[in-house]
Amino acid sequence: MRLHGKRAIVTGGASGFGAGIVRQFIAEGAQVMIADINGDSAASMAHEIGSAAAAFTTDVSQSSDVEALVKATIAAFGSIDIMVNNAGVTHQPMPMEDISEQDFDRVIAVNTKSVFLTSKFVVPVMKAIGYGAVLNIASTGGISPRPNLSWYNASKGWMNTATRGMAIELAPHGIRVNALNPVAGETPLLKSFMGEDTPQIRAKFLATIPLGRFSTPEDMGHAACYLCSDEASMVTGVCMQVDGGRCI
Repeated sequence: MRLHGKRAIVTGGASGFGAGIVRQFIAEGAQVMIADINGDSAASMAHEIGSAAAAFTTDVSQSSDVEALVKATIAAFGSIDIMVNNAGVTHQPMPMEDISEQDFDRVIAVNTKSVFLTSKFVVPVMKAIGYGAVLNIASTGGISPRPNLSWYNASKGWMNTATRGMAIELAPHGIRVNALNPVAGETPLLKSFMGEDTPQIRAKFLATIPLGRFSTPEDMGHAACYLCSDEASMVTGVCMQVDGGRCI
């Protein structure tokens, strides 16, 4: 029970990597607010888990939604010890000049502005209690960019840099900030990364991963649990690759 008594928010928590993180946190004793733009899925997951989980419909790119999420979490659990910025989107793979301004704005709003907004409302809570753990879910695309995912890559590179900047600023307040960089996984975003989901394209993606498989929600749950637990009390500013060796 490495997270016994901890209170967490996981954005994008109703599916994919976020759901894997939620389930591992619950298994390790945490209370978790499942924040997701798909409120029905979040509510269904919280109902399945039981009293240790709650759900809140949230568009992480909207200040009013994030503020309401934080207030709801404090009302439900009393405070916030862990903030996981997992919600993310991508654009279809294509040459950078062909990506629409609308798609660019959406990627930046969900992948980067959301971290600004959760920090704006969660960091004061953590400063008040004198500790906390923030975990940002970035991507191997932010370290070793894939062609035709230019602005998604850039948003995840931003997240890695933001993680390190947040870590150095918040360390005196007892708040640790780390990131995970997963390779593509069996999540709702996989088809978007690949453009289309065929055995041939899957084989091409897998050929770039030395361990020969995609990341799983369980992989992310285990790594997230470590970085957000007291076992990692001396770890901050780390952007950990959970990528089967892709970025070697």
